[in-house]
Amino acid sequence: MVFSSLAFLFLFLPLVLLAHTALMARTGKAAPGRVSVSTANLLLLATSLLFYVWGEGWLVWILLASSAVDFAAGLGIERAGWRSEGERARAARRWLAVSIASNLAFLGYFKYLGFGLDALRDLSGNDALFANVADVALPLGISFYTFQSMSYTIDVYRGAVPATRRPLDFACYVAMFPQLVAGPIVRYVQVSQELLSRRLDLPRFAWGLRRFVLGLAKKVLVANTLSVIADAAFESAPAELSAPAAWLGLLAYTFQIYFDFSGYSDMAIGLGALFGFRFPENFAWPYAARSIQDFWRRWHISLSTWFRDYLYFSLGGSRRGTAITARNLLLVFLLCGLWHGASWNFVLWGLLHGGFLAMERVGFARVLTRAPSVLRHAYVLLVVMLAWVLFRADDLPAALDYFGALVAGGGTLGALRPLLTPSVIVAFAVGAVACTGWPTHALERLRARPALASTFARGLDSLLSLGVCVALALLSTALLFQGASNPFIYFRF
Repeated sequence: MVFSSLAFLFLFLPLVLLAHTALMARTGKAAPGRVSVSTANLLLLATSLLFYVWGEGWLVWILLASSAVDFAAGLGIERAGWRSEGERARAARRWLAVSIASNLAFLGYFKYLGFGLDALRDLSGNDALFANVADVALPLGISFYTFQSMSYTIDVYRGAVPATRRPLDFACYVAMFPQLVAGPIVRYVQVSQELLSRRLDLPRFAWGLRRFVLGLAKKVLVANTLSVIADAAFESAPAELSAPAAWLGLLAYTFQIYFDFSGYSDMAIGLGALFGFRFPENFAWPYAARSIQDFWRRWHISLSTWFRDYLYFSLGGSRRGTAITARNLLLVFLLCGLWHGASWNFVLWGLLHGGFLAMERVGFARVLTRAPSVLRHAYVLLVVMLAWVLFRADDLPAALDYFGALVAGGGTLGALRPLLTPSVIVAFAVGAVACTGWPTHALERLRARPALASTFARGLDSLLSLGVCVALALLSTALLFQGASNPFIYFRF
């Protein structure tokens, strides 16, 4: 069940919202009642597990086991005392090691076992090696909920947050369906107070609904529309793919992955607001970046900050000289690539980004600051788009074939030309404008004008916003009724 499915939009979400709102209404206008919030958390946990079981069935046990281990580890760390010395400090470290080892074991077995065995088979040259090992199914969202759960025990160990003694609240935090399978990666400290006491209010609810509709429109109207071009290009035989068609397909995928993933994040953040939670922002117009460093401050922010805070800083960050900084960046982004998927494509994708980050850190950033803005922007887009080839191609030979098509020379759009329908052209145009953030910035400046500060102007602005929201919702659902839904790209991670 995905957010852009009819079952979710017209059955699951309305029923859960109605039940949750009814429970939260019992908290009254005074301080929220603890029992009612606990009951609301129980409802969210139960419906979140149902949401997960709908797609993954019995594999929900991994989510529950990971949560149970990390809940116990958090209590063990706190009881041992993270500031203590001697045996108690060693006990705290052991509990932390149990948490990290268990989460990495789940990831290692379910996500990387097949990749590791294939690599060993290739190195040995023996095709029969491990031939009888069964394929392991990749559980939905395992990369997200293990990192989220693991961040909790690390934060408890560092003293950033006290360990919770309420298993219901912790399980609700890990399993909450709005961000369960594709983020943003929410840290416990960001929602710990809202798990204990939160209140629903109409302005926040309305904001969350608008944010959800915006994400739905990004997914259905832009990402799904452009996926037709991207899929046709990347699934074409190498001999049939000309340079213009390859670049058009790559441009379509560049827009598709941004509007698909940022659309999911918008929907998750909006859903969080509908249930009284504030989830962190995950995107800040990354294609407007002027360096690869800037790109990673804007793209998948919850993941990049996770690697920064829990791995890059632990390795020493940039405090130990240029060479160590470059090494740390390469290692972090090697692991970032592997986090995205167990294949050589993702390894090279991570190393490519890590290499450019290291290059900027050792001096290229100073060169960039002296270059015209348009050249800096072109540099970022070229690097990011070429890296997306590795991200989208099925395997390394397919990626190399696609790179070859990009530099092959002339040709025509071929089979892609009939796919350039008016809706696709409009989606390209909307994507090119919207991904810069210019419409949002222009609207904010317009709303800041004194002439628009009157009650009438604010009311007209609200009415227009409502009209746009309703129009986007109607267009999106109309396409969904025509069978336009497809899974989010990041669901496979």
